[in-house]
Amino acid sequence: MRRTPLYFMRRLLCGRTSVALVCAAGIAIAGAAQAAQPARGQYPERPVRLLIAQAPGGNADIIARVLAEGLGERLGQSVVADNRGGASGIIATELAVRAAPDGYTILLVPSSFGVNPAVMKLPYDQLRDLAPITMVASAPNVLVVGPALPIKSVAELIRAAKANPGKLTYGSSGNLGSPHLAGELFELMTGTDMVHVPYKGAASAMIDLIGGRISLSFASLPSAIAHIRAGRLQPIAVTSEKRFPLTPDLPTMAESGLPGFETTAWQGLVAPARTPPAIIKRLNTEAVHVINQPAMRDRMIQNGAAPVGSTPEELWDFARKQIEKWGKVIKAAGITPN
Repeated sequence: MRRTPLYFMRRLLCGRTSVALVCAAGIAIAGAAQAAQPARGQYPERPVRLLIAQAPGGNADIIARVLAEGLGERLGQSVVADNRGGASGIIATELAVRAAPDGYTILLVPSSFGVNPAVMKLPYDQLRDLAPITMVASAPNVLVVGPALPIKSVAELIRAAKANPGKLTYGSSGNLGSPHLAGELFELMTGTDMVHVPYKGAASAMIDLIGGRISLSFASLPSAIAHIRAGRLQPIAVTSEKRFPLTPDLPTMAESGLPGFETTAWQGLVAPARTPPAIIKRLNTEAVHVINQPAMRDRMIQNGAAPVGSTPEELWDFARKQIEKWGKVIKAAGITPN
């Protein structure tokens, strides 16, 4: 019998029993990978772009990229992270609004989504021109004080602020960010008067807080946690509805005597309006699956964010309430729209 080159190739690769098992496993893996690919004509047939409304390198960007990797594995196509930071998320949001509603452009919106309508005229209608997919994560702030303010509870802070109107200072990472708005909400709910000191980033605020140049901060947890653990800052409470896993012994603001006090930096996954419902459903199913994986949840928590995973309706209900809430706070605080 004439033996072809193909015969010798097969003998080389799979001629022995043990090697044949490896070959069979390889064929099975290849088959599974092929099965993960969508059938022709089914979504998605090409890579998906994930717009990120923040600059590279921050905690939100890290979470977004882990989400993109997991979502790509579930969809059988690459999900390409595309950072378009700046203008409080407006640049990335406008790109999403103008994109084709075909599921190949999605957007991770930041919590400024709930603030922007109150402070600027937007070139789009957020709730009309975008379609919700799921809430991804929600990150609390942590109320911390430095050596210049020796207090250990929210009640003590309220007493100190009322006894010294206009003298206590709170630092933030910038105007209208979550730490700033937490301070404004605190003043409104307690009838106190403090001075906001905005910084160009959280690190600078932490340095001045430790140095005693400002009194307190409603800081992001990642920016403060190392200083808390080292004993350089005194933690008072977290601003989320529930206690946070990284600081389980730290009470919430509500538990500390301010019921209804809640501020978070959150992220939601959205698509252009008129994206087909079947595609929204697929993206929701796969994104929620990724968010609920133990590795993903642990990564989020270590970066100071609580994983969520919601229905599209729950995300839009939350967004509407955020827009209404911060609109009232900004008006009451006398913050002038741009």
